[in-house]
Order: sequence, then C-alpha cells, then structure tokens
Amino acid sequence: MDENVATGWRASLPEGIRPYTEAAPLAAFFLGVSSGFPYAMIGATLTTRLAQDGLDKKSITAFSLAFLVYNLKFLWAWVVDGVRLPILGALGQRVSWLILAGLLVIAAVANLAFVDPSSSLLATAYAAILVGVAGATFDIVIDAYRIEILSPRQLGVGSGMVQYGWRIGSVAAGALALVLAARVGWHIAYLACAGFALPAMITGLVHGEPERHREPKQRRGFGEAVGAVYRPFTEFFQRQGAFLVLLFILLHKIGDTLGQLTLRLLLDDLGFTNDEIAIFDIGVGFWAYLIGIFVGGVLYSKLGMKRSVLLSLILMGVSNFSFALLAQAGHSNEVLAGAIGFENFASGIGGVTVVAYFSALCDLRFTASQYALISAAASIVGRFLTGTTAGAMVEGMGYVNFYLLTTVAAVPGILLFWWMMRAGLVDSSIGTAGVVGEGDARAEAGAAEEPAPR
Repeated sequence: MDENVATGWRASLPEGIRPYTEAAPLAAFFLGVSSGFPYAMIGATLTTRLAQDGLDKKSITAFSLAFLVYNLKFLWAWVVDGVRLPILGALGQRVSWLILAGLLVIAAVANLAFVDPSSSLLATAYAAILVGVAGATFDIVIDAYRIEILSPRQLGVGSGMVQYGWRIGSVAAGALALVLAARVGWHIAYLACAGFALPAMITGLVHGEPERHREPKQRRGFGEAVGAVYRPFTEFFQRQGAFLVLLFILLHKIGDTLGQLTLRLLLDDLGFTNDEIAIFDIGVGFWAYLIGIFVGGVLYSKLGMKRSVLLSLILMGVSNFSFALLAQAGHSNEVLAGAIGFENFASGIGGVTVVAYFSALCDLRFTASQYALISAAASIVGRFLTGTTAGAMVEGMGYVNFYLLTTVAAVPGILLFWWMMRAGLVDSSIGTAGVVGEGDARAEAGAAEEPAPR
C-alpha cells in the first residue's frame, strides 16, 4: 500500500504530521538515537570528565582528534557496501552490518568505561579512538540504511526524524552519564550508556532489508576488489560541479565545529556547574533543537531544498555570535539560555535541510561509501583545527574573539552555496537517492515533478 495515502488512524492526523508516522521516517528516528550516543561519549561527556580530572585545555582539545576517525570512515566504508558477512549475512547486507557494528560500539564504550584518565592519558586516548572507530562504522551502516529506506519525497521528513533521534540519543546519553557519574562514578555511567546501541539494531531486525538497496556484484579477482574501493568515488567526481560540491562540504561547517567542540571549556571556565550545564546546555538546547527540526521540515517543504539549505547556513553562521556574547557576559544563566537556545534552533533547521541535501547526493549503488565521504568531509577541517589549534587560540585571543572568528568562518560556505544555486550545480550534483522513487529532491516547492528515472 502507498504510505503517501493516509488510511485508518493516520487519516485523522493533521496533514503536516502524517509523513512523520510512516514506517521509514519512524525507523530513521530510532537509527538516529543509536547514531548520536557514541559521539556524546567521546565529545562533551569525555571533555567534562577530563576537565574535572584537572587536565589543561590543550590536552583536552587534543582529544577531539579522536573525532578525526569519523572523518576517515570513507576509507573502509566500501567494506560495508561490498563485503557479505558470514552467518549474519543471511539477514541482508545492511541489517547484518547494523548488528555487527552495534556490538562493536557496545564493546568499545565498555572499554572506555574502565580506563582512568588520571592514571593513563594514553590509555584513555586509545579507548576514545576505539569508540570513534566503532561509532564511525556504526554511522556508515546507519546512514546507508536510512537513505535506502527513504524515498526522495521522504528525505526532508526522514532527515528531521534522524536528527530528532540523534539529539535525543546524544543528549540522553550525555545527561545520563553526568547524572550517574556524580552518584556512582564514570565507570557505571559509561556502561549504562552502552545500551543506546540497541535501538538501531532492533530497528534493522524489525524493518528488514531496504528495498532500494542495490546488492553488490559478486567480486571476482583482484581487479574487481580494487574497483569496489574506487568506483563509488569516481562516480561522484564525474558529476558536473562535483569538486565545488566537495569544497562546499569541507567549508560549510568549520565555524560550527570549532565552536561546539570548545563550548564545554567555555562553560567550565565561566563557572557553570554540572547541574546548570544539564539544565541549559542539555535541557534548553534539547527543546530548542527539536523545535528547530520541526521548523526545518516546514521550511524544506515550503521553500524547497536549495533555498531552505541557504537559509539554514545563514542562521547557523550567525548562531556562533551568540557564544561571543555569552563569553562577554560571563556567568549568566539568562544569556546562556539565549545562546544555547538560538544555536540549537539554527542547528535543528540545518540538521533537516543540509542532511537531506547530502543524502540526495548519493548513488544508491554506493550509498555507504559516498555518504561516508560526504559526512566525513563535512567536519574534518573544523575537527582538525579544534584538535591542533583551538585550545591555543582560546588561550591566546580569549573566548570572545575566538567565537567572533568562528562566526566569520561560516561566510565562505554560505557564499559558495549561493553561487552553486545560481550556476545550477546543486541540481546537477544530485544522485539517484534524490530522484529514484516517489518525488524528486531537485523540484522547487509546489512545482510539478517530472517522472523520476528508474
């Protein structure tokens, strides 16, 4: 039955809510829950843990290099596309890898639970990197599964749902870790959070293998094996304007990444307590992000993909300025609530529009490999700068000037996307994930759609 036609209880829902109740977007939500929690374990949560153990800023920000593993995931994403797992492979290519990757994440987080940063910083770094490797592999499978179960008309809604799930998973894991750490210690806190890997694994078993997944051809010989590595990338770079698209992907998130990975240091230096961080960074930010996601879905449907992406880029760029105001104001709960609220609201909008655009760029034959390249490139520059220079920059120029710099860093990405829209390069770069099935990601809002190529 066509899910686009509302029947039964769904017919009684408001028209704007119905798409969120379809099976594929609901599955995307649970995938997002599991995708978000490993990031929290080696992101804000580990930053707070290290800061409370008395480490200096340069050492703490260096741990953000563990995130660089996420930026290297395209190197092994082809394995997820092309290697069939023994025994588990009977469940399907995507489902079997969901199960395996989920188990790897649970094991890696459990390992991080038992390291002691005050005793061995090196062992903690290795454990964080292992979580990064397992989490990146989990993300490869989750992203491919999500894109392949969503039709083009569902990309906006599905991107919103996965962002809902991602934020709930990361915030819930982060909040649970903070609360438990204050009462029973970091070891138990991390072990409890490992259970957040289960929603994606269960979703794969219940929803089953994606219908739009293109089974990999049988590999024969060394040449075919090598081809499995390079073909996803050669296909992408053969498209018109592909290198400019990649440049945009590299540039658009520099300021946001720099600002977010140093935010906990700012809050710690301004004297905010764990409870205040939980209330404002996690509480206010959480609801602002959810509202932003809903608004992002509305903007995507009303403005179309291109104009909604451009608007979200502008809002995300301006949001970093709010943290400069917070740094200037000092320990102020009111200013913290405003800064966190606006930044998360803007990020929620961007989480729908930008993720939908990046998803539409994929060729369904190489979903895992191509989205891994896209998502890895999206934050690699910001993460590298954070891990190598952010701590020194904060100490050298102060938080106010640092966050002003991150605001300016958003401008090149905004201007580049605007030019790509004018030149038609955004449309020419869309892959089969954006046109095969119901709808066409390239269509302007309200415009008649041409039949999608099959």
